[in-house]
Amino acid sequence: MHWIRADGSDFGGNLPIPRSGHTAVMVGKSKVVVFGGFADKRFLDDIAVYDIENKLWFTPQCTGSGSDEQHGPPPRAFHVSVSIDCNLFVFGGRSGGKRLGDFWMLDTDIWQWSELTSFGDLPSPREFAAASAIGNRKIVMYGGWDGKKWLSDVYILDTISLEWTELSVSGSAPPPRCGHSVTMVEKRLLVYGGRGGGGLIMGDLWALKGLIEEDNETPGWTQLKLPGQPPSPRCGHTVTSGGHYLLLFGGHGTGGWLSRYDIYHNDCVILDRVSVQWKRLLTTNEPPPVRAYHSMTCIGARYLLFGGFDGKTTFGDLWWLVPEDDPIAKRLPSSITPVPDIKQTVTRSDLSQSIHKESEMEESPIVELQKRIGVPISSSIPHMNIVDEVDDKELLELSSRLPISDPVTSSPLEKFFSKLNTAERAWPIA
Repeated sequence: MHWIRADGSDFGGNLPIPRSGHTAVMVGKSKVVVFGGFADKRFLDDIAVYDIENKLWFTPQCTGSGSDEQHGPPPRAFHVSVSIDCNLFVFGGRSGGKRLGDFWMLDTDIWQWSELTSFGDLPSPREFAAASAIGNRKIVMYGGWDGKKWLSDVYILDTISLEWTELSVSGSAPPPRCGHSVTMVEKRLLVYGGRGGGGLIMGDLWALKGLIEEDNETPGWTQLKLPGQPPSPRCGHTVTSGGHYLLLFGGHGTGGWLSRYDIYHNDCVILDRVSVQWKRLLTTNEPPPVRAYHSMTCIGARYLLFGGFDGKTTFGDLWWLVPEDDPIAKRLPSSITPVPDIKQTVTRSDLSQSIHKESEMEESPIVELQKRIGVPISSSIPHMNIVDEVDDKELLELSSRLPISDPVTSSPLEKFFSKLNTAERAWPIA
């Protein structure tokens, strides 16, 4: 695989502004929809769309209404977004000093927002959760942070009936966490990493069964310990499904035992769905700068990386990760006119304020993410509604505690998961 920074020949239109904590979701096979995020100590509510066929970025004029006569969701970051058919479903996140529990749908055929009234076992407001589609009707959401505790609950949403169901899972379960990733593979939900109680950054991998109602399978968690070269513990990473493997990129962890310093990553690790093991993905050139809370979207055989944060810089760059035989892999780096980065340096006053606030809280090694995040971009941003976070004391304090085949036979991964239900497994499982 080959990293190449996107240049002016790759896209037309207006590129999205730098941000982190946003979502970028493939809707159908024709477009990528970027929503929300955090930049310059502001939460965003804008939509940026990449038209794949026309290689064009554009901002749709969305209509709609909400409970407070809004035309769309309030600004937010660290929310979850999942696409079902032509619809983008958005839940939760953070806006200002408030964690959100609202639920929205964007119809991307007519670019219309609708605030949905759901029922059943409603999930509590939260941020840093993770969610994935189950087929073409349901969504599963796991974990997050509600402002007081890390969460380990599992909710399933029926997007037709709009009913939430909290899944009752027996037996052992993963520790509560936020900033993790979830991915549906075959009939299992895979959960990797995240941050939990005491500031622990995790590198564990879990599989949840019992999500497919028609299978009548009892829900249950299994911790997986796979062979190969696993990624280091981290949170704020992405796991993207493409072909026969899952691609993990970026995120951040700590410098070691009792370290209060973040280490940001730019490595690629794949979970091979055929051999069922971790592998380091070798790339033939320099990777993008380290980052977390970015987005990575699979577009055919290519992956598109956008945005993120490395402790000082909020990125607005776009990168391609492509096969060696892709035409853009042969492009010379010197010919690139890159998207400029926007940077902010952490000042001494920022650090002293952080130390003062930490002295008022329970000792925790959890990284100061949101109180250091932000970039000096122009305050004049057309067609965008923003919430200013400069005086949000709760954000500054609490964010210091948050990181922020053959059709007749089963596939190799199906065979692998079937082994989890037997006493004889191919490798140790805690």
